[in-house]
Amino acid sequence: MDFQTMYKYICQFCLSMQIVWGVDEVRLLNPPEEALPDHLLETLFSCDEPATVQLDSIVSFETGSVSTLLLRQWTCVPGDPKIRTVKLRWPDWLVYQADGIVPDSAWVLSCILRASVRYSGSDDTEGSIAAQDVATLQPKPFFSRPVKQHRLCIAWSTQMLQLTQQFLKKQCLLEPETVHLLSSIYASTGENFGITKSLDPYRSEVLEYLRVKANTFPWCMFSIWIFVTKYCQELMCGILHHIDSHNNYATPTVFLTDSGQLHIQVNGDPGKSSAFVSPFKVPLSEWCRLNVALHGRTVSISMVCTYKEQRTVRFTEHTWGHDVVLDDTEGYLVIGGGKYIPGVEGYFGPVVYYRNRISPYSQSEAAVPEVIKKVNLTGWLQTCQGFRLEMNVKISGYSLKAKQRTESGSGLIFPLDTCLDAFHQWMVKQRLPSDSQCEQWEAADPHRKLAAKLVKLLAFKYGGRAVCLAAVGRALYSLSLHKLVRGSSNGVVSRIFPVLLQAGCLADNRALHMSSVLCSTGLGVQKQPVKAWLLALLAAQNDDRLALLHLGHLHHLGLQGLPADPDLAYAYYANIAKQTTVDRENPTPQQTFVEAVYLNNEGVLNLQTNEDHHIFQWLKLQARRGTAEAEQAIARMLFWGQQGVSPNIQEAARHYRRGAVQLEDPVSMYDYGIILLQGQGVEKDVPKAISFLRKAMDQGFVPAINALAWYYEQFKQDYKQAVQLWEQADLLECPEAAFNLGVMYSQGLYPGKAANQYMAYKYYLKSAQRGHIRGATFLANIWTTGMPGFVNRRPSDAVLWVKWAAEHNGYLGSVLRKALDSYLKNDMFSSLLYYMMAAELGYVPAQFNVAYLCEQNMGGFLDPVYGLHCMWRYYNLTIQSQDPDTYAIIRMGDLLYDGHDDRQRDLFSAAQMYKLAALRKKPQGWYNLGLLAEEGYRLPLSILIDLGLSELYLADNSLLLSALYKRCRDSEDADSYLPCSLALFHVYLQSFQKDYRAAVKFSTAVAVVAAPTLLFVIIGLLRRRILSLN
Repeated sequence: MDFQTMYKYICQFCLSMQIVWGVDEVRLLNPPEEALPDHLLETLFSCDEPATVQLDSIVSFETGSVSTLLLRQWTCVPGDPKIRTVKLRWPDWLVYQADGIVPDSAWVLSCILRASVRYSGSDDTEGSIAAQDVATLQPKPFFSRPVKQHRLCIAWSTQMLQLTQQFLKKQCLLEPETVHLLSSIYASTGENFGITKSLDPYRSEVLEYLRVKANTFPWCMFSIWIFVTKYCQELMCGILHHIDSHNNYATPTVFLTDSGQLHIQVNGDPGKSSAFVSPFKVPLSEWCRLNVALHGRTVSISMVCTYKEQRTVRFTEHTWGHDVVLDDTEGYLVIGGGKYIPGVEGYFGPVVYYRNRISPYSQSEAAVPEVIKKVNLTGWLQTCQGFRLEMNVKISGYSLKAKQRTESGSGLIFPLDTCLDAFHQWMVKQRLPSDSQCEQWEAADPHRKLAAKLVKLLAFKYGGRAVCLAAVGRALYSLSLHKLVRGSSNGVVSRIFPVLLQAGCLADNRALHMSSVLCSTGLGVQKQPVKAWLLALLAAQNDDRLALLHLGHLHHLGLQGLPADPDLAYAYYANIAKQTTVDRENPTPQQTFVEAVYLNNEGVLNLQTNEDHHIFQWLKLQARRGTAEAEQAIARMLFWGQQGVSPNIQEAARHYRRGAVQLEDPVSMYDYGIILLQGQGVEKDVPKAISFLRKAMDQGFVPAINALAWYYEQFKQDYKQAVQLWEQADLLECPEAAFNLGVMYSQGLYPGKAANQYMAYKYYLKSAQRGHIRGATFLANIWTTGMPGFVNRRPSDAVLWVKWAAEHNGYLGSVLRKALDSYLKNDMFSSLLYYMMAAELGYVPAQFNVAYLCEQNMGGFLDPVYGLHCMWRYYNLTIQSQDPDTYAIIRMGDLLYDGHDDRQRDLFSAAQMYKLAALRKKPQGWYNLGLLAEEGYRLPLSILIDLGLSELYLADNSLLLSALYKRCRDSEDADSYLPCSLALFHVYLQSFQKDYRAAVKFSTAVAVVAAPTLLFVIIGLLRRRILSLN
């Protein structure tokens, strides 16, 4: 006898006893563990009097509501206990997934199956239920439920319902339980710039409920790959920190100390913060993975470092005396430096945050991410270390030889330079004998002979004084650049490229950036995107402005296989944007004003000049004759280095003074007052500066009002007067005034008003929209972190503002000036090289000019295949900008129309390009659309609608062609009138031939048939005429 049969007999016996004693009872013999469809439930029941047996389910939801569902009901007759088997029919929404037919429901927290014997109805009052039995069922999560197989076809309306957003949101969405805060490599300069990230709550209500519940008992882990090149210059620097909505440090905060140890800080209850320092140090020049795991009050830190084939493991654990609070959706996380702390000097690899779990990998396991392997930073540094050691040996040897020769020849001993290294000191101390033959250390590999010769030349030039490696790097770069300009061919690039890499090894950032551009573009060398990225990272980590722009551009658009990451792009752009504001206040000869010059614009090219050019000489003549505008133009050109004129601040100051003193020009008085106030090109003279600024203000020059307000704020600390003048200038739409008012509100210096960051934000926004560079950087800084309760995070918009500010950097302007000067001198290869250096930074006019040079290919200086690929790439990049040049749009349409190599013709995309040009009132766009239609391509209806043409034109190609060529002819461009008119005449002629072709044929046939008859008639008439005369 099996157990189940025995159990039934025992239950029947018990029920018999209940009848004897007069007790009502009911039992669920085989309740299911969860709500299953069509489950066969056995229920044993008995009653004293006629009653009702009822099966129902009590369901509670996450919303707090409770619902009782009636499942089955039958009559109970007094007598022996009975067992009844019923099929449970649960509501579909409790058993199946919602699919449009099965309705949706709130999240089910619990489900109870209840059987009861009732005497006075089905209500749940205590007196009505004589006996009951319950079973707890485990509710199934929504996505674990089966999908119901409907017997009938789903109605069309239901299918449409399944495509609505209300239904689609129930699909299994990817929740960010594992967040990749950084999936690339970030070059950190050790300044207050880093990657800002914020996290959103879970969309799943259950996951979000669990996350909030675990805020006071976190169970999570941060995994950080880091490569430290130098320990902190200050007490601490940032690796990863969390800033809450009150701008305080929150859990977790991970800093690196100046001794190389880790500083871990957490927050508990309000006002409670605790920290501890790791017993181990983070090594230099090694990739290390830091795991920071939080489990309740305990934090464990593990570090696994890899160097070549060696692996080092460190571990420590700490338990706090209070609860640890972590709300990762409050505030924001920062990788590297931020507003309140500088970042680590080095590189960050992938950073992963496990929000609700600790990674199962062993603490000693540290598989190096593929992105780190691919870049191979350690390989480059090891190679460079060997090269630097070799150069140090040669510097020491040649310096010693040169010193011995100098001493033997003149008896003079030159003082040693501070760059003298320990090896050189050892050689001098040992007094190694001089040998006329080459010594072993003088030997060099063939590709390093040029560097060795240069070291020897510098050593003997300075008479035995030691030469720094940095000086050798600068010399190698200058020599490489000189040979590139002289050679002006791809072959020279391939020969000079190794020398550029050697200069980069010796810490010349210009060489690193140029090498990166060559690897990125494939100009004269093999195209190597990964190596280009590595070289850009090396230069950017050294705070090179152009490399920072380059990396910002790559991560902004996600180019060359790198992930698009606006937060990472912002970290690079914000750095150079800050440098741009500083550079503009401290102009140097290495900087030039950034001018957007397009090579297809003859008018702008004709305005380019220099000190000996006739335009500049004519302006000087006009200035001597008393023309204020000419004096302003000359001074501006000389101060900023515009229109081809070399910067000369002293000469610019002389012209500012002439315009201010002799011509009493308000613009010149303002400019002269500013340079007097700051001491640029002249001796600083504040009283004299204020005098000229007042005179300019009295003549209504708005910037002078702002300058005077700045004087009152900086020199007099008269904030009331300063604000009054700034408010006046702001009403006149002065960008500087709006920015300064924002600063006053931010710092709490506005008279009679407390600090108000939101008012400061509004003024920063106003100043940025008026074109103020510092206002744009301050605005972007707010958008990248947000302002809780007032301003949401807008990282994509923040990137655009700092990119715009960064592209005003004077070092970029210097590269553009070299490119334009080379073009004007017909040195096309040098012009292309410099424009490529700017184009790879994302500067749109430079991208256009590269494509234009490749298209023109004057003198055939480029391989035609390379030139074609160059056109494709850079015209394509140009049209992706916010306001692309129309010529680039048309040329991209032509390239799509023609198709080349592995690219097939794409007439639809070509038509889209021509449409964009036509909407910009460019007649070439209308004309090319007409040519497409003439060739038999049927223009899509969407294009016609965008052009404002009726769909009726699709029925008659002649009418469509007439409309297109008419708009081409009637454009404002006079040069297009003739070709568009001829094309329109051709359409009319074809239409005429088509319409009257049948009539012409009929007339010709009639003429052919009637001609003989008419001829005979005429002959007969002539004969009669002759006979009558006779």
